[in-house]
Amino acid sequence: MQQADRKGTQEWFQRNHWLEILWLEILRPVVTRWRVAGWVVVGCWIGAIALLPQGAIAGPVDPYVARFLDASEPVELPLDADTTRPFSAIDLTAGKRLFEENCKNCHVGGSTLPNPTVPLSLAALKGATPPRDTINRLVAFLRAPTTYDGSEEALECRRVSEDWMNQTQVENLSAFILRSAQKAPGWGTADF
Repeated sequence: MQQADRKGTQEWFQRNHWLEILWLEILRPVVTRWRVAGWVVVGCWIGAIALLPQGAIAGPVDPYVARFLDASEPVELPLDADTTRPFSAIDLTAGKRLFEENCKNCHVGGSTLPNPTVPLSLAALKGATPPRDTINRLVAFLRAPTTYDGSEEALECRRVSEDWMNQTQVENLSAFILRSAQKAPGWGTADF
């Protein structure tokens, strides 16, 4: 039975190699040398890791998001006219990356190069027909883009299908656009 347990443990460490290194190089020597005190130290390390903010574990926050979008704490953005939803700095960073990969060529700094009279400023988003000033409305626009007055399909803006971006991705993209329109200096203006 002990051999089966040992083999299972070895297989687990092989799948989680970084944990094996952590155990063999750092934790086991501490525990072996200091016995009870070593386990206390190991417990403190594990506790400290568990208390880290989500962003420290999930990945780095983009400096632009941290500085200009004021997102050190989750930001409440309008989901629809009556409801808000919190978006973390990690969500906004993911949205920024999607924007850079897919939208920046036409919408650098929140402007709209193919049609400079319709930027991504908050006023312009609110003034569209239908308005695009909430997460749900902006997602609906991205899924089926129309002209600014809503009269016809927008041919210059690409339709964001479910195959291209899932719901979470398109919501993070929308959150980045809305938060930038709210906070980023010069976003969607001639002064960027």
